Amino acid sequence: MKRRDFLAASAASSLVAMTGKAFAQAGPLTKIIFPFAAGGSGDLLCRQLAQYLPALLDRNFIVENRTGGDGLIGIRAVKGANPDGTTILMTTGPTMYLLPMVENQPSFDSAKDFVPVSQLTRFEFAVVASPAIEVKDFKGLAAWLKANPGKATYGTPGSGNIPHFTGWQLEQALGLSMTKVPYRGSALMVNDLIAGHLPFGITTVSDTITQHRAGGLRILAVASETRSSFLPDIPTLKESGVNLVADGWYGMWLPAGSSPDFAKKLSTAVAEVLAKPDVKEKLLAVMLIPVGSTPEQLTQRLAADHAFWQPIVKATGYKITN
Repeated sequence: MKRRDFLAASAASSLVAMTGKAFAQAGPLTKIIFPFAAGGSGDLLCRQLAQYLPALLDRNFIVENRTGGDGLIGIRAVKGANPDGTTILMTTGPTMYLLPMVENQPSFDSAKDFVPVSQLTRFEFAVVASPAIEVKDFKGLAAWLKANPGKATYGTPGSGNIPHFTGWQLEQALGLSMTKVPYRGSALMVNDLIAGHLPFGITTVSDTITQHRAGGLRILAVASETRSSFLPDIPTLKESGVNLVADGWYGMWLPAGSSPDFAKKLSTAVAEVLAKPDVKEKLLAVMLIPVGSTPEQLTQRLAADHAFWQPIVKATGYKITN
């Protein structure tokens, strides 16, 4: 065996031994099921929690990316899990309240099938324009769309999500009929914006801020209640004349039947992790704004967003098949 191969094997063996010892010391193994792919900001959030929670809760945590069905596969897995504290769901708030609205046969009830733990972080959405249309702000975009109705097209990262329904609201606010082009994620949409194949799109600030700063595209407005701390010079849609607010966030839930006391204990531990300076720094670097909340506050946020978006989703008539 070559020396470098031997060293690598020795290091791996040591890691396995250390991991085994850590698992033994930490008590029960708890899975954080994240219903989306590894590598993104939400996955980073999961792994930060899995790293720091063991020291606070005397149990180890691992992250399992259970992808598929726009989040449904992972959500269903937690819904059917044993409510013994060994399975946790971490997903976006919009996934929890929008999916039951757009399914023909809702496969879960966010309020009945899960025990709330905490709202973890929030993130922001933006309206972004291609440099090809040479508009400087949202009002300029609105004027361009009205002057070019045949080119009134916008992109979204998928369908049945906040960008989709925000686009529909913009159509109503501007009195325009526009064509939505759903992409499989933001990356392809951003490429088409840069290339001038698409006049504008709606997606997260985190997916567009790098190109905005580099001049590859232009963020015209953010959809949050107040200006983004990441883009203090960019106005909100409300400031731009459209009374529209759309925020995204991540939350944590347990299966129905789980102990409320454990949910509260977990919520307190999560808030402590999110307050750590190094964790905050890593999350803010990917445009996730730490929140941390009580289970009761998460329940209130979910109910408020459900009430706000339900009539909008119903008005669009959009449905997916199970």
